[in-house]
Amino acid sequence: MWSPEREAEAPAGGDPAGLLPPEWEEDEERMSFLFSAFKRSREVNSTDWDSKMGFWAPLVLSHSRRQGVVRLRLRDLQEAFQRKGSVPLGLATVLQDLLRRGELQRESDFMASVDSSWISWGVGVFLLKPLKWTLSNMLGDHKVPAEEVLVAVELLKEKAEEVYRLYQNSPLSSHPVVALSELSTLCAGSCPDERTFYLVLLQLQKEKRVTVLEQNGEKIVKFARGPHAKVSPVNDVDVGVYQLMQSEQLLSRKVESLSQEAERYKEEARRACRAGKKQLALRSLKAKQRTEKRIEALHAKLDTVQGILDRIYASQTDQMVFNAYQAGVGALKLSMKDVTVEKAESLVDQIQELCDTQDEVSQTLAGGVTNGLDFDSEELEKELDILLQDTTKEPSDLPDNPQETFYINSVPNTRISDAELEAELEKLSLSEGGLVPSRKSPKRQLEPTL
Repeated sequence: MWSPEREAEAPAGGDPAGLLPPEWEEDEERMSFLFSAFKRSREVNSTDWDSKMGFWAPLVLSHSRRQGVVRLRLRDLQEAFQRKGSVPLGLATVLQDLLRRGELQRESDFMASVDSSWISWGVGVFLLKPLKWTLSNMLGDHKVPAEEVLVAVELLKEKAEEVYRLYQNSPLSSHPVVALSELSTLCAGSCPDERTFYLVLLQLQKEKRVTVLEQNGEKIVKFARGPHAKVSPVNDVDVGVYQLMQSEQLLSRKVESLSQEAERYKEEARRACRAGKKQLALRSLKAKQRTEKRIEALHAKLDTVQGILDRIYASQTDQMVFNAYQAGVGALKLSMKDVTVEKAESLVDQIQELCDTQDEVSQTLAGGVTNGLDFDSEELEKELDILLQDTTKEPSDLPDNPQETFYINSVPNTRISDAELEAELEKLSLSEGGLVPSRKSPKRQLEPTL
């Protein structure tokens, strides 16, 4: 079964109709109904109204999420949802309903809710409110113009969170202040265009996770230290560290350029030497040496700048550790505010008393139930001795039953003598018809019958 969530998971690109619900191609009657216009009021037929709105509203948002965009226009949606040359006639009503519910917001209204003075309006980054929309709004007509840019609020929040995580996992996060141009390059894969990038920054600014400042004609962005922290205003220390970082990058690029220049002089000297042009080769070597001296001087400056930055980063780390220790001590003091040694000893004494009381109750319950009967232990011991004597005493009378007599007599007596055993064996031998010789007649042999 189709759902907006499953449709949102489909890969972007390709024919949009291939990612639409099954009835898009299979149910002509259903699609004709969905492509028709809404009634003027929901009260006319609430069932039809809700059915259309339940189809188109999630589809519009999931389509934007799949495309990775946060800005949408009525005209773009009409082109995306064309079917057999027809466009949905009720999309404008759907967008109006999403605006009413706060799931969409006009781009101009969103920008008015945040300090966007740092955005370069002169370069046409954002369009002003269309004149048609301004006039219609003044006349009380709240229809959405085809060119009106709307912002998907939830999608913008998701995109802002994505950009913030991207920054946190990048080398730029070593310092909270970063150039806007560098951040734009970092977010090129997440933000499809410059306008989306600016909207994301405005959302982060609205959430108080970034602040933007223009310094000497260049825009810089300061991020909050933690995912749940609020950003602080840009101060002189932030600007100074940012300038040091820029100087480090400039010196690094200069050193790299001079290194390539020195290598080029070296190659020129080698070629001149091979061609037998000794003076030209010497001039190239002298230029190479002068370039190497400049590289050494730049390396010294670069080491100084990097040393200063390392000290700043170390001091920031030390400050963070100190703040953590200070917070830990404060929390420990607060948790131990009402705890004293006397209270602890009193608590231990109370626990010991309760344990002693529990032991006494257990002993009372274990020895106090006798079911109303009193037994003399000495009488019980005597009766047990009598029972033991009766079990070990040998029977003095033989039973009258001959079977029992035969059974008793047939049981071997361990006290029978050897002579009696020999006699018994002799009887057994004779009872076998003389086939087994007796132990008292060892020389007797059986003679064969002729």
